[in-house]
Amino acid sequence: MERRKFLKGAALAAGGAAATTALAAPAIAQSKVDLVIVSTWPRDFPGLGISAQRLAARIGELTDGEIAVQYFAAGERVGAFDSFDEVASGNAQAYIAADYYWKGKHPGWAPFTAVPFGLTYTEIDAWIKYAGGQALWDELAGEFGLKNFACGNTGVQMGGWFNKEIESADDLKGLKMRIPGLGGDVMAKLGASPVSLPGGQIYENLVSGAVDATEWVGPYNDYFMKFYEAAKYYYWPGMHEPGSQLAFGMNASWWSGLSKTHQAILEAACNEENARQMAETNANNGVYLTRLIEENGVELREFNDDVYDSFGEAAQEVFEEARDHSELSKKIYDSFAAARSDIGKWMALSDMAYVQKRNRVLDL
Repeated sequence: MERRKFLKGAALAAGGAAATTALAAPAIAQSKVDLVIVSTWPRDFPGLGISAQRLAARIGELTDGEIAVQYFAAGERVGAFDSFDEVASGNAQAYIAADYYWKGKHPGWAPFTAVPFGLTYTEIDAWIKYAGGQALWDELAGEFGLKNFACGNTGVQMGGWFNKEIESADDLKGLKMRIPGLGGDVMAKLGASPVSLPGGQIYENLVSGAVDATEWVGPYNDYFMKFYEAAKYYYWPGMHEPGSQLAFGMNASWWSGLSKTHQAILEAACNEENARQMAETNANNGVYLTRLIEENGVELREFNDDVYDSFGEAAQEVFEEARDHSELSKKIYDSFAAARSDIGKWMALSDMAYVQKRNRVLDL
């Protein structure tokens, strides 16, 4: 009798286990999270495009497919500059972009990519992670239904490609130049006509003469754009983007619905790519600068002090105008300026001072 009771109980337990297993499979399937990412970069484009694709793939790897990622480069789902609205509306879950593209929606977006005479990669990373930047980014993004993380950086950019030499600020007057963000506002102050174009449209506009000059990133990225076919003068250093921070912007409702584990993985993946892209850029810029000069006849030019002083005066005006836009803009720009001062003072005594002396001793 006891044996029959035991067998009956075992059968019921087995049936219960089978039922649990039957229920578990659909539950696991239902736990998968869809993530559609739209980007402002062309597919397979060295540097920016590859970085975005690498991040998208890494999210799938780290979650073992629990987050099912679909990645769309610029123009594959929406236009490059439509990615913000696509994510804010919930039609896609995330974008990878430069947040200064959205300064027309609010000037507070610009410091989270780059501000003329602003923060280098090391400095902006410190500001965002440990000096109040992320909290302000969250506040701004929250007003648009977004949640953003840093996911890449291209460091100090070159000043741009020009079809004539720039010897004074007067040489900028009437110049049609592709330059977005506050850098474009600086050029406008000096009499140039800034044009905002997505990366995939710059070459054709430069070759056709629709624009006279363009900035993009640096030698590694610029080499593959073949700007040297239309403009031979390559100027340095860029004042407009000293540490161009890229963003992984998510729909806030989608983000808040994720598990804590998935949220932590997404943040970790962004931190990883933030470091990887900067390392990749630094590893390649010197190599491709040599190729541009030796193989393609590019002429390297340094902006002289008079031109740079003109940039500085215009940049201060632009900075103050953006700061005065609203109370939130004031908070962001004041925090940014404090970081530039506090962190910058240390950088002047550490990285910058050391590199200058090292290069003098080694004659680099």
